[in-house]
Amino acid sequence: MLGKQLDLFSIQELAGPGLIFWHPKGGIIRKEMEDWMRSEYLKRGYSLVYTPHVARRQLFFTSGHEGYYSQNMFDAMELDDAEYRLKPMNCPGHILVYKDSLKSYRDLPVRLGELGTVYRYERSGVMHGLLRVRGFTQDDAHIFCTPEQIEGEIASCLEFALDVLKDFGFDKFQTELSTWNPNDRKNFVGSEEQWIHATQSLEKVLKQRNIEYKTIPGEAAFYGPKIDIKLVDAIGRLWQLSTVQFDFNLPQRFGLEYVAEDGTRKQPVMVHRALYGSVERFFGVLIEHYAGAFPVWLSPVQAVMIPISERHADYANKVAAQLRAIGVRVEVDARNEKMNAKIREHAMQKVPFLLVVGDKEAEAGKVNVRTRGNEKTEDMPAAEFVEKIKKLIAEKSSAL
Repeated sequence: MLGKQLDLFSIQELAGPGLIFWHPKGGIIRKEMEDWMRSEYLKRGYSLVYTPHVARRQLFFTSGHEGYYSQNMFDAMELDDAEYRLKPMNCPGHILVYKDSLKSYRDLPVRLGELGTVYRYERSGVMHGLLRVRGFTQDDAHIFCTPEQIEGEIASCLEFALDVLKDFGFDKFQTELSTWNPNDRKNFVGSEEQWIHATQSLEKVLKQRNIEYKTIPGEAAFYGPKIDIKLVDAIGRLWQLSTVQFDFNLPQRFGLEYVAEDGTRKQPVMVHRALYGSVERFFGVLIEHYAGAFPVWLSPVQAVMIPISERHADYANKVAAQLRAIGVRVEVDARNEKMNAKIREHAMQKVPFLLVVGDKEAEAGKVNVRTRGNEKTEDMPAAEFVEKIKKLIAEKSSAL
């Protein structure tokens, strides 16, 4: 299993199933994923929020999760003043942030984003590695806007979702539009008029963007229709990750308002969107897609300096210092081991670049570069390699 071979994560029997322990190398990749997402949030006009992991059960009665979702929630805990639940979703918390002050139409849209950890009671038979777990972190955002703004916001969410796929090296995907079943009223909230309006808004955006999609009747969330983007990995498998969901239920349940241009109070429309789906699941798909050979920008160790003998360690450290100065994750392997054994070990760890240095390289200010997946080595000036790796990282290139 690649997660174990590359020392990325584990599931610990003592702690329980479906709970992920991120090891240092996996932690670095997670940090890169989270940094990318938070940076994009800020570029795209989202505000960052943080909400608690537990809340009074009353919050989930108000949101409807106690009625529609309780079978997927952890049991309630008795605390001093009330029963509390671990949160299964971030949306009720974001609603409370929105509701904390009265908004004007000039403030909308309000886009709140959080890498928020949630907990869901998955049955033991369905849990599977990183792909189906009980505790996971969603790149969760909720957008509160006027009905007139909804199509523009959905279009922006779709554009954002496609940028996620592009930057992480996925070029194939399938899109589904999940709609309600009007004959199954007990499993869907809202009026027929709301469902028609919401579904038409999503359809219009997909058509405007020329995105091919398949309609899946009866598969909507209980609170509104949704667009799901399923990516296709390197060997043709389909993975459900990004989702953009319309919600006319929660604004109503929580009595959300904004002051309209004419001074009256109106109810905003809400969009839920998670583009990684969850950090854990997206990471699991990345491992599978790249078979552990991550692009340079995501690799936990991006380069290893291998001095041929002890006397070359100073030069190896000097080149490593130049790489660290531009933010490269580099190690110097100066162990008293055979060079070929060290090369083999780091190749098994799928490190993108192994830089071997001896007398010849030290004298000429060069490095002998072994690129992952390439049989031939290449001599180049150390300064040239520094520029090459800097460019690969900046461009988030999947190529080496």
